[in-house]
Order: sequence, then C-alpha cells, then structure tokens
Amino acid sequence: MDTETAALLKKLVAGERVAHLATLRGGAPMASMTLFMPERDFSAFYVHISRLAWHTQDLQDEARVALSIAEADDRRPDPFTLMRVTVRGEAVNLENDLAKKDAWLARFPEQAINFTLADFSFWRITPRDARFVAGFGRIHNISATELKQ
Repeated sequence: MDTETAALLKKLVAGERVAHLATLRGGAPMASMTLFMPERDFSAFYVHISRLAWHTQDLQDEARVALSIAEADDRRPDPFTLMRVTVRGEAVNLENDLAKKDAWLARFPEQAINFTLADFSFWRITPRDARFVAGFGRIHNISATELKQ
C-alpha cells in the first residue's frame, strides 16, 4: 500500500467513531452497530459492550469477528466511492480491565453511564487482516502487520 493510501486509511479509522461488529449467531452472520476505539498503531480495536447484547453473547461462544468502518454517507452521487475498511480478527474480553476508560470517555463522553453498569466490559479485537476500499476500484488486502505500519 502506498503512502497516500495509508494516509486515507488512517484518516478513515481515526475519524470515524461508529462501526458495525459482525459476529456468528447460531452459525449465521449477525452485524450490529457499535462504537469503537483504535490503538494509535491499529494493532487493536476496542469496543465497550454489554453482556446483554447479542453480539457480546456471540463473542463468548466464538471469538472471530469482523469490524466494518465506513466513511459517513455525505449524499454524494455515487456512494460506492465512500471509503470503508473491514477488519477481521479475534476478540478477547478484558473483563474488569479499565485501562482504556479515560481514553474511551475522551472519545465518547456521553458513555460515562455505562461504567456504572455491571454488565459492560471492554473487548479487544486483535486484527488478523483487513480489506480497505479507498473508493470505487481502489481495493487493498492488508495483513495485520501492514495495518500496524
């Protein structure tokens, strides 16, 4: 991936705050909207989710996930030119680990209430690989190592 494309990917991941988390539920895909926070080097992505949510229940059974981040629709004539990346990886529950709490609240101040609820915890998604679409016909398959670079 060239420098310009890498800068576009960094802009997308750093600029968006909402993603879709895809899990396996009863052997079938299930995607749901979630908030996310990346590590600076994209070596991991974090979600802070309730164990009551289907996606959390799914993660307890199957750690393999996909996190899909897309550029917000700006109503351009061809939405296929919007940038998007899907990160495939493995999720691990960081139960009772609040090391990311301050960074999370800096990013999502309105989410403070969730830290008063016993059913929320952080999950770390460690990337396996990613597929980045920088616009129509500009598709890049990226290894976890390349994603960190």
